[in-house]
Amino acid sequence: MTKTPLLLVPGLLCSPRLFAPQVAALSDIADIVVPDWRKAPLSIFDSWGATARWILDQMPPGRFALAGLSLGGMISVEIMQIAAERVSKLALLDTGMRAQNDTEKAIRRARVRLADDGNFELVLGLQLARFLPAYRLPDKALVDEVMMMCRETGVEIYKRQEELAAVRVDRRPDLPKITCPTVVVCGRDDVTTPLAFSEEIAAGITGSELAVIEQCGHLVTMEKPAETNAILRRWLSR
Repeated sequence: MTKTPLLLVPGLLCSPRLFAPQVAALSDIADIVVPDWRKAPLSIFDSWGATARWILDQMPPGRFALAGLSLGGMISVEIMQIAAERVSKLALLDTGMRAQNDTEKAIRRARVRLADDGNFELVLGLQLARFLPAYRLPDKALVDEVMMMCRETGVEIYKRQEELAAVRVDRRPDLPKITCPTVVVCGRDDVTTPLAFSEEIAAGITGSELAVIEQCGHLVTMEKPAETNAILRRWLSR
C-alpha cells in the first residue's frame, strides 16, 4: 500500500512529543514528518511567511496531507497561501484564524516579559492552565509529558512564537479559498482556542467536517489520542 506523506505542524511551546501518539498509530498508512522547532534558526519567526516556508521545506517534493494544532494550524493556513497546490488534504486542530486585538497582544507580551525576567517556570504554569482543563491536572503522567514538551522547546523559541502569534492577520476571509478535503477538530473544553473558533473555521471552508472531542481541552493529540487518531485515520483514508 502506498502511504500518504503527512506533515504534522506543532503549536506554540510544542515539540514533536505533541504528535507522538499519532506517529505511533498512523505510520502504517502515512509517511509522517513532524518538524522540530529546535532545529530551526530563530529568524524564521520574523514573519509568518518565513515560518511557513521553513515548515514547507521539511517535506520532500510532491503533494502531502497537512495537519497543524493551534499555532501549527495557523501556520498550516499560511502554507495554503503559498503552496495550496501541494496540499492534498488539511486538518486544523484546536486553532483559530482571528487576528489578535490590543488586549490579547498585551497579554502575550506580558508573558514574554515574564520569561525575559527569568520567570519561565511561572509562564509554563500559566500555559499549563491554558493547555489542559482543571479536571485533567490530577493526571500526573499527562501533566509531566506536557511540561517536558514545553521545557524542551525552551524559552527563546517560546518568546519568538508569542511575538509571531501577536501579529497574525485575520485569515477568516481566506478560508473559502480552501478546496481540499478538510477536517476541523476541537476539544469541547478548549479555553485557548474555544470551540466557537473551530465552528467558524468549519463554516468558512466549504464541505469541511467539524469533529468535537468530548472531555478534552486544547491538546487533543495528547489528551485523547485514540479519538484523535480515529478522526485522522478516517480523514487520511478519504
